[in-house]
Amino acid sequence: MGLRKPPLYGVHADAGATFTEFGGWDMPVEYDSIKAEHAAVRESVGIFDVSHMSELEVSGPDATALMQRLTTNDVTALEPGDSQYSAIVNDEGVIIDDTVVYRLPDRDERVYLFIPNAGHDEEMYDRWTSFRDDWDLDATVEDVTEEWAMFAVQGPDALDSVTDAAPDAALGDLSKFQATFADVAGVECWVARTGYTGEDGFEVLCPWDDAETVWSALDATPCGLGSRDTLRLEMGYLLSGQDFDPETEPRTPYEAGIGFVVKLDTEFVGRDALERQREAGIDETFVGFALLDRGVPRHGYDIADADGEVIGVVTSGTMSPTLSEPIGLGYVPVEYADDETEISILVRGREKRAVIVTPPFIN
Repeated sequence: MGLRKPPLYGVHADAGATFTEFGGWDMPVEYDSIKAEHAAVRESVGIFDVSHMSELEVSGPDATALMQRLTTNDVTALEPGDSQYSAIVNDEGVIIDDTVVYRLPDRDERVYLFIPNAGHDEEMYDRWTSFRDDWDLDATVEDVTEEWAMFAVQGPDALDSVTDAAPDAALGDLSKFQATFADVAGVECWVARTGYTGEDGFEVLCPWDDAETVWSALDATPCGLGSRDTLRLEMGYLLSGQDFDPETEPRTPYEAGIGFVVKLDTEFVGRDALERQREAGIDETFVGFALLDRGVPRHGYDIADADGEVIGVVTSGTMSPTLSEPIGLGYVPVEYADDETEISILVRGREKRAVIVTPPFIN
């Protein structure tokens, strides 16, 4: 089966983008260079095509109950136009995926749109419909991944970019994690003040067939997934399939540093396991680190203590374009998690000195 393509694949190819496989999609990884695109987001504004992200809509009388039982955060706290970061975990409390849940304007009843990671739409559709049927809930679940295109406009000038394209919408009034429907270049879009870069920004969902109209109206530097990765890594944000994975890197929200999305006063799949872990404490935790020696840390490299004993593994690493320093993320025993703790990274079998740094790596 071939790779899925975003609606603007041809537009990106004509702009000189190079492509990479990600989550079963053929997506632009860079246009000019990762370093230049990274700088555009940190200093001005960039735009990413993130149409590979999954989208599922849940509606009906029991939509809230279904969302509440399958995500770790408190869905009942959402008003129309609100969103929240959350986790989806299994019975053991291990993260299957992380997601953003939006509450859309009501249509006689509550409606939710949630955004799993790329390539997870079929898995999440099956999970949601299976539990719905097991629990005999009255809810409609729709996989709308290929109905919506999604663009992330990120950077200190992001508000100017979206305001120019949507002059009649008061998008500047949106707080972080708020969203609204807005007319963007004559197209009704769902516009949220969310993002994955650490900068101010907006994520714009528009109908698949109107993608080029909306993309062309947003004045920003086109950016690929390469710079999206370096930007999120400087902030210490998790990457699904790399910093956690139920098969290759099974981690709970507490271990992965996102315990703030776990609301134990709600009932959800995996709640009891997470309550037990919170009471007992965790043995390993997610940390950032900076190399003191030359070298670039990569996924899968070992982390060692000052005596050279392997104590953990690197899950993400790069040369920070902002700092011009090698940085990374990974898991270590909690006794090694304090800032300035000396460790080493085994880069191609050679020990490179490093110290623990609590992300974000930049202000």
